[in-house]
This record gives sequence, structure tokens and C-alpha cells, in this order.
Amino acid sequence: MSGTASALIRLKSAQKSAKGVSLYSRFVNRPAGRYLAAGAYRVGLTPNQVTLVSAAFSFTAVVAVALAAPSWGAGLVVWAGLAVGFAFDSADGQLARLRGGGSAAGEWLDHVVDCAKITALHTAVLISFYRHPGHFGTAGDGWLLVPLGFQLVAVVTFFGGLLTEQLKPKAAPGDRGAPSTARAVALLPVDHGVFCLVFLLLGGGGLFRWVYTVLAVAAGLFLVAFLTKWFRELSAVRR
Repeated sequence: MSGTASALIRLKSAQKSAKGVSLYSRFVNRPAGRYLAAGAYRVGLTPNQVTLVSAAFSFTAVVAVALAAPSWGAGLVVWAGLAVGFAFDSADGQLARLRGGGSAAGEWLDHVVDCAKITALHTAVLISFYRHPGHFGTAGDGWLLVPLGFQLVAVVTFFGGLLTEQLKPKAAPGDRGAPSTARAVALLPVDHGVFCLVFLLLGGGGLFRWVYTVLAVAAGLFLVAFLTKWFRELSAVRR
């Protein structure tokens, strides 16, 4: 049996719980990350190196959004860079578990890259709206508030979820419960992989603007629900 095949078998038993994970992450991104993690293990990469590979793909796509003329071809390149970067983002944690556990520094690097990616991506959309108002129909300054608002929602969601996980008591390994398919479907609008798909519409001008805006509104509504849920959960925690 090859080293890659052996690593894949070991990775199947080292997956995170699927509870609270959208269908895209469960059935697309995590499996893709598993293959990338096995390949990285075979060639001797460290989890931190995989994180940097993820950052390279993601930030290349971000730069393309900000600087390239919006077109269908550019949208395909941007989506590919973001999607591959997201898959490598899943692979670094899986590789860490395959190697026996990650480090605090590695987890810190992963979260810093994620936060920078989220912030930079919406900034890049704002820049593109500003540079190409004729293409997107964003001649009015009001449309520039959409990526700013989306960025605020995304960062608060990321930080709030991360902090909640740190403050909540850790669940016992056998106390996670079965994942809900309905919840996995409901979470699709706020899955990063699904968000990446909107860039395939970059050449569509107003179509991209409206789909991006719909996702921004959905993210805002989910944030309200998440904050309410997290606050209630933490209110029950005695310190």
C-alpha cells in the first residue's frame, strides 16, 4: 500500500465532527482537503507550510479581484484560487492530526491567515466596485457600503465563533450528537466555499453585484441568529 493510500485511511478516522458543518464543507471541501493532506504528508510538508500554500492561492485570487478587469475568465481564475485555497485550509488541520496533533503556533497562524483572507476579500470587492462602476452599476457611493457591511459581518462572525469555542466547555468525544442534514443545508449561504462560487459571476456585472448583496444580507441575518445562540450558550457557563 502506498504512503498516500495509507495516509488517506488514517485520515478517515481523524476527521472533525460534521455537526454544525454545511453540506459543501462536509462533502466537498473536507474530502478535497483529505486528499491534499495525504499528498502533503507523502512529500513531507508541515501543517504550517500547507497553511502558507493556502494563503498563496487565496491572496492571489484576492489581488486578482482588486486589480484585474472583471470578466468571466477572471471570475473563473478567482474562484479556482479561492476554492483551492479553501481546500488547503482544510488540509492543514487534517495534516496536523495525521502527524499526531498540531501546535499552538500553527493554530494561531491558521486563524490569522483566515481573518486576513476574509478582510482582504471584501476589501478587494470594494476596490473593484470603485474602479469599475460602469461594469457593476455601482456609480452611486451607496453600493460601496455593501462590501464594507459584508466585511464587518464576516469578521464579527469569525471572531464571535472562534471566541465562543474558546469559552465554552469542551464537549466529550461521545457527546457530539449526529449531524443534522437540515442544518447542513441551512448553513450553505454562509459557507465560504459557497461564497467563493459568486466570483464565477464576476463577468456578469449587475448579476454579481446583486448575488453578492443577497449573500451579504443572508450573512447579516445569520450573524444575528449566531450571536443570540452564542450568548445564550455562554450565559449558562459558570466560571
